[in-house]
Amino acid sequence: QVQLVESGGGSVQPGGSLRLSCAASGDIFSINFMSWYRQAPGKQRELVARITRSGDTNYADSVKGRFTIARNNAVDTVYLQMNDLKPEDTAAYYCNALVRQTMIPEPSLYWGQGTQVTVSS
Repeated sequence: QVQLVESGGGSVQPGGSLRLSCAASGDIFSINFMSWYRQAPGKQRELVARITRSGDTNYADSVKGRFTIARNNAVDTVYLQMNDLKPEDTAAYYCNALVRQTMIPEPSLYWGQGTQVTVSS
């Protein structure tokens, strides 16, 4: 099995910054992409940013220039640096990862439990 554990959420004023982390552990042979999603109350979960194993990234238009996704393959961890936060960034943030396990040739998608980010004055 594989577990993803997020950390780093919290409350911040508009214009502030937070850094989220998501560490994968368990039976991991390799990880393809790692992503951050978010879900605000009453809204659908949306992709925030994604990074491939080789470091290629893509971002939602709403966060381009403010958020940066990065990963450390040595420790199977993905990060999301969030700057210039706005009230509309308030949501539960979830990471996911496409993981290949040691004895299973087909990769599976795993999700973390989520961490809350609240941006308010």
